Amino acid sequence: MKFPRKTRRYCPYCKKHTEQKISIVSAVAKRGALKYGSIQRARKRGRARGHGNLGRYSKPPVSRWKRKTKSTKKIMLMYTCEICKKSKLAKAGRRASKAQLKEEKK
Repeated sequence: MKFPRKTRRYCPYCKKHTEQKISIVSAVAKRGALKYGSIQRARKRGRARGHGNLGRYSKPPVSRWKRKTKSTKKIMLMYTCEICKKSKLAKAGRRASKAQLKEEKK
């Protein structure tokens, strides 16, 4: 998604309109594989061993190609005031395709 690097908008800290730098907020860290309640953790603990039907532990995890994927993802924009250097997140995320996001980061 193309948007300007700078814009003029209201700064709630300065209480006036100022030049603000726009940046994309990066995603948060992903959850670890061995967190409480994960199937991999149960397998390691020995839930999936022994004789007989192993139930949900007998099947391989669903491949990422079979999972439903989104073609676009919402991006969050961070506005940083040029005068007071304080940052504010935009109210709602804008939808942008992942291909466009990769171009923006370069």
